[in-house]
Amino acid sequence: MKFPAIFRLTGLLLAVAMALPLSFASINSARAASEIKIIVNNQAITSVDLARRVAFLRLQRTGGNLSAKAREQLTEEALKFQEATRMRVLASDAQVDASFERFAASNKMSSKQLTQVLNQAGVTPKHFKNFIRVQMSWARVVGAISGGGMSTQDLVSKMLERGDNKPSTTEYILQQVVLVVPASKRSNSVLNARKREADQLRARIQGCDSSASMITGLRDVSLRQLGRIMQPELPPEWKPLIENASAGGTTTARITERGIEFIVLCSAKTVSDDKAAEMVFLAENDSAGESEEAKKHLAELRKRAVIANK
Repeated sequence: MKFPAIFRLTGLLLAVAMALPLSFASINSARAASEIKIIVNNQAITSVDLARRVAFLRLQRTGGNLSAKAREQLTEEALKFQEATRMRVLASDAQVDASFERFAASNKMSSKQLTQVLNQAGVTPKHFKNFIRVQMSWARVVGAISGGGMSTQDLVSKMLERGDNKPSTTEYILQQVVLVVPASKRSNSVLNARKREADQLRARIQGCDSSASMITGLRDVSLRQLGRIMQPELPPEWKPLIENASAGGTTTARITERGIEFIVLCSAKTVSDDKAAEMVFLAENDSAGESEEAKKHLAELRKRAVIANK
């Protein structure tokens, strides 16, 4: 998925990391007592939300009246979030987390490093992820309303009318196994020992049905059901490992900020259906978020909304 122009912060995050004292005012503001400053259709926007958005604007080196811009952006994002919720096209936590990890990788950072920079800048990962969710979801709203509110079948028909073949992608069902290594015990010897444990565990796992029983009773080992994930949604650091693994098997183990991790492939199959086509179509139209049609729809939402500024 392509990031909109406001999302391209490559280099700025690293610059902020080298100039942390500039961020302290934003952090102190965010720690102040939270007060409701805006209400958009019963959705509250607090002083903490505004302080974090001002910090985010500073991170982007935005000029002008940052307080006014923060109010405007968060008001619009509340309207977009509510519309995406109403239309049931809200981006999932897994999709947002994958986008967060891709963004970190594009800035040559791990998710942990990006989290640290965002916290130090006064933005916080939660605020940034809320921003990601709205951006992703609004693109889906715009895609759905183009052509008068197209259904999935309408979107597919439009693709075929313009001469495109119905696209295919790989659909994975995945589990994630984490052998936890606390930061206080993170030495080379401990990591290497846990890596050997992970490799021994991988050799015993024969598909997702057996994984839960295999980790029962093991020390500091967790299993997470990732569910259905399409190939375009795979995080970049895991993508080649998952693509090279066989269904029913596991990826190689990786050292991460949590410890040692590997992925279990429950299944992997090529799909060429309407849902896959819809995903591709909407991804191609992510940049439509600033189209005239999108602006008109947002203006209508604002006109009908009950907005109170305090």
